[in-house]
Amino acid sequence: MSTTCSASRRASYLVLRMHVVVASHQPLPAKGYGGPQRVVVALVRGLAALGHRITLLAPPGTRVPEATVVAVPPRKLADPATLATYVPRDATIVHAHFPLSRAPGAFPFVQTIHRNLKPGSPPYPNSIFLSRDHARRHKSDVFVHNGLDPADYVFRRFPKRESQYDLFLGKLHSAKGYHWAVEAAKGTGHRLIVAGGWRPSFTGSIKFVGEVDGATKAALLARARCLWNPAAWDEPFGLVTIEAFLSGTPVLGTHRGALPELITPEVGALCDTVDEMIAAAEQIHTRDPAACRAHGERRFTHVTMAEGYVRMYGCLLDTGKLGPQRSA
Repeated sequence: MSTTCSASRRASYLVLRMHVVVASHQPLPAKGYGGPQRVVVALVRGLAALGHRITLLAPPGTRVPEATVVAVPPRKLADPATLATYVPRDATIVHAHFPLSRAPGAFPFVQTIHRNLKPGSPPYPNSIFLSRDHARRHKSDVFVHNGLDPADYVFRRFPKRESQYDLFLGKLHSAKGYHWAVEAAKGTGHRLIVAGGWRPSFTGSIKFVGEVDGATKAALLARARCLWNPAAWDEPFGLVTIEAFLSGTPVLGTHRGALPELITPEVGALCDTVDEMIAAAEQIHTRDPAACRAHGERRFTHVTMAEGYVRMYGCLLDTGKLGPQRSA
């Protein structure tokens, strides 16, 4: 049995109509940031846009209009045998967004791994990772990039001016590299807004605004001169990066984790030191907002993500195994 699906076979599943059962152990939509939850909602929207039927198994309180929601207590979702009792008999495939040690009954299934697994973790069958780097570090070549709905973001069609603020959006952990953004702002005099935590501001050019989401976050991203994402760890994906692109905002990143797969010279810069990042920040406003938005719309929408997963579903249904991500 071949473990790699042909492009024609995988593409054929894009025109078929499946009944996809998506399982989330967290209520949807997310309250607050909730990166994985937002990806699950985006996937449901994308699958619906492609014409597939979706049943969503999730904790009570979940509301996602594009799916038929079945409320399941989280403790029951975690057990594959119990989970299987909630899956409709006509399901084509089950797609879990939490680790499962074995299949939910006799149903074909895949699972997305949204985090870095600890060394020595048990194998999780039919795993799909979030990026090529994420997959490689788990000895796999199976991944689908995350995507989001462009309609959730504001595209400001104006040049990114030197006088606009820079933005850091994320938790104030050293691994997120927020101290690089603060150091650069102090050195360059650029205005910096830090969203995702709170600290006292000892200079007028740096403003901490706490955690933001929804319309407030979309407005901050759209008006920013650039987004700082100086990750100091191997992040599986980096959702805020594509949020910036969909807002028409370029991104300053590092060579860690998935960022080199997301950021190209036309829409940002990759750096290894804070000095390199400061130098890149002086030129980042020359990136075209329309190019940033187009990059996001071409590679990182909810529909593009859904197409990638549908190809994975087709590969599993054809061969019994997942194959590497390739263009159709």
